[in-house]
Amino acid sequence: MPNKRKMVDDDDIQGYTKIDHYHPVTVKRVAEKYRTILKDIGENPEREGLLKTPERVAKALHFLTHGYDLDPAEILRSAMFSEEYSQMVIVKDIEIYSMCEHHLLPFFGKAHVAYIPNGHIVGLSKIPRVVDAYARRLQVQERLTMEVRNCIQDTLQPLGVAVVIEAKHMCMVMRGIQKQNSIATTSAFTGEFNSEKTRAEFLRLIQ
Repeated sequence: MPNKRKMVDDDDIQGYTKIDHYHPVTVKRVAEKYRTILKDIGENPEREGLLKTPERVAKALHFLTHGYDLDPAEILRSAMFSEEYSQMVIVKDIEIYSMCEHHLLPFFGKAHVAYIPNGHIVGLSKIPRVVDAYARRLQVQERLTMEVRNCIQDTLQPLGVAVVIEAKHMCMVMRGIQKQNSIATTSAFTGEFNSEKTRAEFLRLIQ
């Protein structure tokens, strides 16, 4: 859903002004569909508690998928610096919140990202931003892991990249097999991290 943030929507509640950016046409169109869904599941979208629910859900979905409007590679390029440092750089415990594309239910957890510079480093805050740019889309954890890895590898051209994601999926917890304590772990490596010694060091440091 590209190019959606064209309107400023102000909700002034008890002196607190919340400012969000939405495209009014998109919000209205999505809200109408959710109003129909509420009817189809046996609810009454005209009752007090549900009157504004379709619009709220449309805006929530808009926020949860705002990664489509972001260019992760450009995020990295905006803070690349020449530097001769060539040891492992790790940003761990990056919180992730995403939406499973199979059931439109959340999955959330932590990402651990490392790279070995090859003449360039990047501002540390940019790595979580790249993770978020990909996570805020309809996703599967496996693809999310590879997209973060590939973006860093292709943009920075480091000696290697490592990405590990650990997440809990509501499609497994709330429905289906209903296993509340299950955690999915995915990993992706390039370059020096394909070496058993380097990969083992990375895995030790993120634990």
